[in-house]
Amino acid sequence: MSSAEIALLGAIAGFTIFLGLPLGRLKKPMPRLRAMLNATAIGILVFLLWDVLDHAWAPIDVALSGHHYATAFGNGGVFFLCFAVGLVGLVYFDAWMARRTAAVTELGEAQRTGSRFRTLSMMIAVGIGLHNFAEGLAIGSSAASGELQLAVLLIIGFGLHNATEGFGIVAPLAAEGTRPSWGRLALLGLIGGGPTFLGTVVGEHVTNDTLSIGFLTLAAGSILYVVIELLAVARRSAMKELVTWGILLGVALGFVTDAVVTAAGA
Repeated sequence: MSSAEIALLGAIAGFTIFLGLPLGRLKKPMPRLRAMLNATAIGILVFLLWDVLDHAWAPIDVALSGHHYATAFGNGGVFFLCFAVGLVGLVYFDAWMARRTAAVTELGEAQRTGSRFRTLSMMIAVGIGLHNFAEGLAIGSSAASGELQLAVLLIIGFGLHNATEGFGIVAPLAAEGTRPSWGRLALLGLIGGGPTFLGTVVGEHVTNDTLSIGFLTLAAGSILYVVIELLAVARRSAMKELVTWGILLGVALGFVTDAVVTAAGA
């Protein structure tokens, strides 16, 4: 299989994220549907947080097991630094956006609220994009090492998985009743899914644990921040039982769509 074919398949794996994005175009979803969409997205993101941190820590664990303490210490530093940047950085970014939005006094209250949820949706797309870049690195590095069957299985698994991630991106908009334009959905999909293609191209030529750890933990920090924000939205819905079932469904979807990747031994 040529490099161009691997890159094309990597692009397909990333752009399945567009399958879930049209849910953001629902017209005035009912309150229970809003709460369910939001809760399911939380579950998907909780799974992604576990999955991302597990993959990021694996090279450090291997280094410690092999008594390569300098490597473990260096990669561990990257792990915690990038995790902090991904989490705390978004706190300050969100505060800056809140001040910027509040400063525009001619906006109505509904518009200011809509702006905040558009920002939250964009944060999810960026976090998932960083995660998907690391997935692309896995696809590209597998192909570069001659493990084409594994690379193809990873493409299938990540493609299935990314289809659920598009749903996670638009959940804040659906939960708040904001209806994004098709252009906005296209931008969110490009930010969230495009990095899978870029990672595939880079992974075919560069194999570096430290780089992968950095991108994974940046994604983990941003995902954790978004989970905290979405939980606040869920609490305001006052539908505890429905939210709990939605989160459970989201976590289950994450594990089910990850099954192909696990079966491949990734």
